[in-house]
Amino acid sequence: MKKQTTNNRRKFITTLGMGSLGTVLPSFGKQLPKGVVLPQKQFVSSDETDELLYMSATKVAGMIKNKEISSQEVVELCLARIDEVNPQINAVVQIVRERALLEAKKADEAVKAGKTLGLLHGVPMTIKDSFETAGIISTAGTMGRKNYMPGTDATVVKRLREEGAILLGKTNTPEFTMSSLTFNLIYGQTLNPYDLTTHPSGSSGGAAAILAAGGSYFDIGTDSGGSVRAPAHVCGLASIKPTSGRIPQTGHLPDYGDRFGSYQQPGPMARRVEDLYLLLSILSGPDQLDASISPVPLNDPADVDLSTLRIAYYTTNDVAEPIPEIKKMVVDCANQLKPSVSSVSESRPPVLKALSDKRSELNSADGKAHIKRLIKACGTKVISPNLNISGEVVSADQYTKLVEEIDALKSQMLQFMDDYDIMLCPVTSTAAMKVEAERFPGHWYTSEYNATGWPAAVVRAGTSNDGLPLGIQIVGKPWTEGKVLAVAANLEKAFGGYSKPENI
Repeated sequence: MKKQTTNNRRKFITTLGMGSLGTVLPSFGKQLPKGVVLPQKQFVSSDETDELLYMSATKVAGMIKNKEISSQEVVELCLARIDEVNPQINAVVQIVRERALLEAKKADEAVKAGKTLGLLHGVPMTIKDSFETAGIISTAGTMGRKNYMPGTDATVVKRLREEGAILLGKTNTPEFTMSSLTFNLIYGQTLNPYDLTTHPSGSSGGAAAILAAGGSYFDIGTDSGGSVRAPAHVCGLASIKPTSGRIPQTGHLPDYGDRFGSYQQPGPMARRVEDLYLLLSILSGPDQLDASISPVPLNDPADVDLSTLRIAYYTTNDVAEPIPEIKKMVVDCANQLKPSVSSVSESRPPVLKALSDKRSELNSADGKAHIKRLIKACGTKVISPNLNISGEVVSADQYTKLVEEIDALKSQMLQFMDDYDIMLCPVTSTAAMKVEAERFPGHWYTSEYNATGWPAAVVRAGTSNDGLPLGIQIVGKPWTEGKVLAVAANLEKAFGGYSKPENI
């Protein structure tokens, strides 16, 4: 049964465009489907590092397949790096050492036998602790699940393991992922490897910290208000929040659906843009469990003609004013694209603040009952101080009116995008904040695109005056991840993308 499920999954991946990856990703000897045309070569790796720990997952997968390195070698190297840096940054909260080494050995034996385990054959990964992982404690940062050990993997974990990825451990998250600061009462505070006096943001802060420090090749976070984008911004990584309905949330906590669940999407985090496409291709599509997922094909960034794209950009929303370095970075990115695209215009949707405000109202309109149900279901008696459960219950009439108002604002956002294909803007208003900060400001620049459900990527394109990473946010229309990633790849190549931290 498992083999049949895996084979069906790989057939689905082919329909998403994976069959055309022969010139972009390691093919592991797979035949291209009849009629598939290889993509153009615009979308090529910008990974020029010769340091194994800091290479892209795509590059490492190809090297394992070609017997240039062994899976055991990279797993041992990552585990040693985690041992070295984790006492300083507190990013990995569960380590699966023996199982990872055993799976690496099997991966190497398969290579010797001329077999493949999948597109991520033998590549080490970590996973945000809000996802369930079979046989590994999965807390979602809440005390009631301090010793909870699920029997099955979340859908995203299952799909990655079916493609040969090896899980090294779980990464820290705030309680129920509901904070921009990565802290909980079980595991404590995670720190940013670029500056140990600063936050890695949240909620996927543990994932971002260990990726930036070179302890893993990729992680899967979740984003309901900026939670893969803000950590990528302050930790110098590449990430993408895909279109709502792209990747199943089965096996994730929070697991609520309807309006609240629609704002959240799992999203890949890595050091290089090319890995985001590979991971999206594996993770996308229905699992016959999450009822919100649509079987929409994933378009290939390599097939995007940049010369047809119309770009809008804005440097401020007039609510959270960015530091000068961020505003300059946005303008630099817009200027970088000018020679390659159809048009570049400074323009901003007029309803950004209204949309963010209404979404915030809706989030507390049930008196945070959806969060209180989670707390009760998990048996949690004491909650983290940064988990907000206060809110005034509104009437049913007020609630439905809020829903109508949000949908009307989303329609206005779509009308604005009639004139554009891509928007560039800040991720947050600052670089990494000091640990003493009570909250990470500036999420006005991300939560709007959770409300719309649009895809939004981040790639490093600048540096603060304090030497900290700065990321540019690249937003697209629904289901246009290919265009978003094509622009991200262009900016990554122009500005260098990820650069390893020097102080850890």
